[in-house]
Amino acid sequence: MFHLTFGKHIFQTKEDFELESDDIPDFAKAAVQFCKEWLSGKDNFVQQTSGSTGTPKKIEISRSQMIASATSTQAFFKTNENTNLLCCLDPNYIAGKMMLVRAMVWNSKIQLTEPKSNPLLELKDIPDFVAMVPLQVEACLQDKSSAEKLQKVKQLIIGGAPISSGLKNQLIAQGIQAYQTYGMTETVSHIALAKIQPGELSYKMLPGVEFGMDARKALWVKSAASNNEMVQTNDLVEFIENDSFRWLGRADFVINSGGVKLHPELLEAKAERIIVSYYPNSAFFFFGMKDEKLGEKLCLAIESTDNSIEKPSKLQKALTEVMNKFEAPKNTFIIPSFSRTSTGKINRPKTIQLL
Repeated sequence: MFHLTFGKHIFQTKEDFELESDDIPDFAKAAVQFCKEWLSGKDNFVQQTSGSTGTPKKIEISRSQMIASATSTQAFFKTNENTNLLCCLDPNYIAGKMMLVRAMVWNSKIQLTEPKSNPLLELKDIPDFVAMVPLQVEACLQDKSSAEKLQKVKQLIIGGAPISSGLKNQLIAQGIQAYQTYGMTETVSHIALAKIQPGELSYKMLPGVEFGMDARKALWVKSAASNNEMVQTNDLVEFIENDSFRWLGRADFVINSGGVKLHPELLEAKAERIIVSYYPNSAFFFFGMKDEKLGEKLCLAIESTDNSIEKPSKLQKALTEVMNKFEAPKNTFIIPSFSRTSTGKINRPKTIQLL
């Protein structure tokens, strides 16, 4: 039977969620308020989008969309009322809300913990199902006890941003059952999942999702979770099977350099091992800069306070040895701090404006 636990607090009935308590933090209050509204039968909820399909905006999401999403995930993972969940994402955002919805729709138990970098550190009861962002997974793997807990989680879904090749290799090496999610606020959480295993990630559509490509080969999706409306994305994909695809990157990030189309996200995965060997624990991305000869030239931005004069040129030489002549960056920029969105994602356009 559904009930939410947070520390010494247990919320189960509609009346429990109506009790006001001053000794819980804001994120817990947000979770309690959402569950209260849900159990009271509220039909529509307003949510801010992240900007995956365009300019960030507030949209209205219906109760039926959320139920459809939770039911689709349940069908994929074969979860039931005996599945114990953990919500370690901010309930103010759709990913956190959907963990609560899944527990209520599945009629399952759910623990609520602070949405911090390592949510497993002080956790005693290991959940069966949990959603995290890559930074949380990385923090858990850096702590021995947390890594052991993560190995016991039956289903870990990772969203918010693509995982790095380094994190992917760690998850595989430790035998952790994990999936990379694909989705957006407009589709109420994920509509496709890729099992993290050796080789390129292949995303499998959840049951009931219609999909196709526009003229740019950018994915569009339609399902009960999207209110049966077609959602056009900026994500370029390559279909592998009837219900699976390979993600290539965002159409608005594609670089046309001398007639050669380059996908920054694919290049980033290819270059990651070398870049982190020169700039450990640093964020980075490829981008295009106007060029009279090429139209756009490929450039690399690295977030670092390392002021070494020689290191960028050494890195560039190392990259030319493993990447073809079109894929190696023409210039490398070291930036002390990248611009980021409210959810922590790198804001590429604003960061490039800093140059």
